[in-house]
Amino acid sequence: MGRPKILVIEDNAADIELLRFALDRQGEYELQILQDGEEALRFIAEHRAGIHPPDPCVILLDVNLPKYDGLEVLDALKGTPVLDHIKVVVLSSLTSPEARAEIQNKGALYRTKPVTLKHFLELGAEIFALCKEPVLA
Repeated sequence: MGRPKILVIEDNAADIELLRFALDRQGEYELQILQDGEEALRFIAEHRAGIHPPDPCVILLDVNLPKYDGLEVLDALKGTPVLDHIKVVVLSSLTSPEARAEIQNKGALYRTKPVTLKHFLELGAEIFALCKEPVLA
């Protein structure tokens, strides 16, 4: 297996840097960053049109994005046959059981947004582990 390709859809620069730090501890990878819902929807449209490079093994998706929120992006991802097999990890500070259930019912993993370096490091390890799992298309 080559270097895992990871897509992060996040608008918080500090969170992106902490995530990059955590991923660096796991090994080599390719990272693509989109900073708002509009960029994410454009990425999805390009995949639908067949004009995008190979798919990431995992997508980390923030719920609170500018322009279009993460749940709208998640719906578009899961509604796109060429992308719906990709593992999506939704990062959120939402704590209600209903919010968690909604995200999981849409076919994504829910993770509380890390607030400590230790939790970012744990998330980095989990992302690499997800990239090693077989894809169930």
